[in-house]
Amino acid sequence: MFDLKEHLRTLVEAHAPSGHEEPVRNILREAWQDLTDEMQQDGLGSLIGIKRGTKPLETPRRIMLAAHIDEIGMMVNDIIDGFICVHRISGVDNRVMMAQPVIVHGKRPLPGIVATVPPHLLSRQSRGKYPSFNDFVIDVGLPADEVNDLVRVGDLITPDVTMLELQDGHFAAKAMDDRACVAAVTVALNMLQGMHHRWDVYATATVQEETGLYGARTAAAHIAPDIAIALDVGFAPQPGVNSDTIALDDGPAIAMGANFHPKLFDRIKETAKKHEIKLQEEVVPAYSGTDAWAIQVAQESIPTALLSIPLRNMHSPVETVKLKDIDRAGRLLAHFIADLDADFLAAINWDDLKANVDNNNSDEKVSESA
Repeated sequence: MFDLKEHLRTLVEAHAPSGHEEPVRNILREAWQDLTDEMQQDGLGSLIGIKRGTKPLETPRRIMLAAHIDEIGMMVNDIIDGFICVHRISGVDNRVMMAQPVIVHGKRPLPGIVATVPPHLLSRQSRGKYPSFNDFVIDVGLPADEVNDLVRVGDLITPDVTMLELQDGHFAAKAMDDRACVAAVTVALNMLQGMHHRWDVYATATVQEETGLYGARTAAAHIAPDIAIALDVGFAPQPGVNSDTIALDDGPAIAMGANFHPKLFDRIKETAKKHEIKLQEEVVPAYSGTDAWAIQVAQESIPTALLSIPLRNMHSPVETVKLKDIDRAGRLLAHFIADLDADFLAAINWDDLKANVDNNNSDEKVSESA
């Protein structure tokens, strides 16, 4: 029986920063093996689990579900007297890294801590400032000659934290961005085992999202889907952050804006209402900064939607989600896929959308003239 909490734990405790996603890819290859009919991997490393329609259409249709498996991390850029100097790969916030436990991925994994000069030894002017990455070193507790033997410039460094269960179904860990969404895709694949669906499902674990949405771009070119739903995390309210947020325990959010197909947006909302699944709305006027941005403009353009799972403390070692929101996102995906029929592409056709807009404008002009 599928255990979402333990699946999520396995995903978020794996170490796989951008460009080095193999550990998570291996976890998903095993987790999705019995849930899909075929596994593929594109040239950049994104993993694609294909579940064929149980009632195939005469002309096969493809829906792509995309969630990225890379995480933010750091890299060794120098070693001085046995202390390891760091450079961030992408997105790491220097304000929250002080005193964090980490793993230095040298010839063997080395537990270490992020250290800097104690406040007693700082100048008065420096005490009120956050240390920059140039001020940090990693202390692994070994003599300098052993560090030089085990670690080299370019080795990876990742936070070393286990998933923490908080109160009322909340969980905190590194890499909830975006493995909470990967877990939602797994929920959908599990649900689809007991459902009929006509479209082929391409569950896609994309790579290198944090460094430029590269995995989504190449995976979309590899799959050439008819429609796509990207999944990422969104900002949940917390002290100092209350506007433009989505609430924990109110389900995922469906985004509206230039990056997203309006009729796909409407159909996902209808599905949520039909199956009584909590769904929020999120305004994203232009660049979404997610895989949806790359997928939308792949090929000749792909109708794309974005579901966001609410998350607190983004890009930190204690990213916090509500387990129910992950489950809701997965159930919504499964029901949406099961409801897709042969006529769905015609129903979201841009020409029909434009015709409806033109007709509405004409009606308004006639009304004004009258």
